[in-house]
Amino acid sequence: MRAYFVDIIAVGFFALSWLLYSITLEHTAYGRNGLSARMNLFRETWVRRMLDREARMVDMQIMASLQNGTAFFASTSLFAIGGALALLRATNDALAVFATLPIDIAPSPALWEIKCVGLILIFIYAFFKFAWSYRLFNYVAILFGAIPPASERDTPEAQADVVRTTKLFESAGAHFNRGQRAFFFALGYLGWFVSPWVLSVTTAAVLIVTWRRQFASNAWKAMDASPKNPSA
Repeated sequence: MRAYFVDIIAVGFFALSWLLYSITLEHTAYGRNGLSARMNLFRETWVRRMLDREARMVDMQIMASLQNGTAFFASTSLFAIGGALALLRATNDALAVFATLPIDIAPSPALWEIKCVGLILIFIYAFFKFAWSYRLFNYVAILFGAIPPASERDTPEAQADVVRTTKLFESAGAHFNRGQRAFFFALGYLGWFVSPWVLSVTTAAVLIVTWRRQFASNAWKAMDASPKNPSA
């Protein structure tokens, strides 16, 4: 157990960083100022403005592109799972490669397999998030089709449809973001295959990059001006 103490600490730091970042981004006032939260304002704006249009082919084309992007990531997750399974099966070959290195960083077979299983679980999580996001985007497309015509835009039913569609739209985006976040942290997790110290560094690097994209990137600055709510 003592031999693996540093590994346990590094993995704990990885898991805690991912968890705290997700909670901060999705469940705190600070996170509501992030790029993803700002984009949710425009989701509602989009749906409300769609009420003014009789022809909505462009809206459906944009929705199709969102679905296709989510399907791509879901398929990529399956390929990543297959690659991680192949890595697990090639334990002896991988350890033989480590044995040829000038520094002794070769893990035990059991630890190597644990690392591979952890990577597989991350990609499985990502697949479920992307697959569910894809399904939710399908539901949003159906709700787009059910949006009342422009002549009924001021009716209570139309306003209720806007709220319903926006909430489902936000949920689809949230699950997509969680799947993409899993991909980012999977890149950091790869550092563990070298050493627990490298895992700590790569985890910190991923955390900094993802935080910067949400709260300090050019995209975040571009979205600084909140859209006017047409219902206000």
